[in-house]
Amino acid sequence: MSSNELFKFDRSFKNIIIGTDEAGRGPAAGGVFAAAVYFPEPKNELIKELARLNDSKKLSKKLREELFNIIKYNTINEIICVEVEEIERINILNSSLKAMNLACQSVINRIQKKDNLLVLVDGNRLIKEFPYNQKTVVKGDSKSASIAAASILAKVSRDRYMDKLAEEFPQYLWDKNAGYLTKQHIEAIDKYGLTKYHRPSFLRKHFGVGVKG
Repeated sequence: MSSNELFKFDRSFKNIIIGTDEAGRGPAAGGVFAAAVYFPEPKNELIKELARLNDSKKLSKKLREELFNIIKYNTINEIICVEVEEIERINILNSSLKAMNLACQSVINRIQKKDNLLVLVDGNRLIKEFPYNQKTVVKGDSKSASIAAASILAKVSRDRYMDKLAEEFPQYLWDKNAGYLTKQHIEAIDKYGLTKYHRPSFLRKHFGVGVKG
């Protein structure tokens, strides 16, 4: 879909729209990120600047970085990370929803009019214990401008975070695999063991049920 169509989708609800998405549910290392984005009356010039706006997974790293800066400085937005300790305590789904909740609440707190507000949540799970109107949108990052923008903020932020963790533990190649269990990542785990940034619950199948961090 074109950026015009993505923005048209958001406008079709006739609400103040905030989009939210997460990055990092699948990897076995690092925190999970979520972002929330509100476009305050986007002008045609901005829509043109975001002509290649789409699901972050469908974009090159270079283009994601370019769009990140445009989105960051032309929207009301928030990016939240829930770290590994919390993921292990409450599980990855709850951690993702918690990050979305915190990101959305932060954006909502900076919006003056809240009476006609609707949060579009990527996927099929509503945010738990959330006091505002919300709607799930399956594959929303390829349908909604706000969700697509949130997906880019979350993805780029998490990639940068994993690059920093890779400087501390270069043997796991997190700057290349983002914490996913690639062949090289698994080989490094077998050779060097787990770090404080690994999610032990994601490695039970590999090591056995009793694995600990």
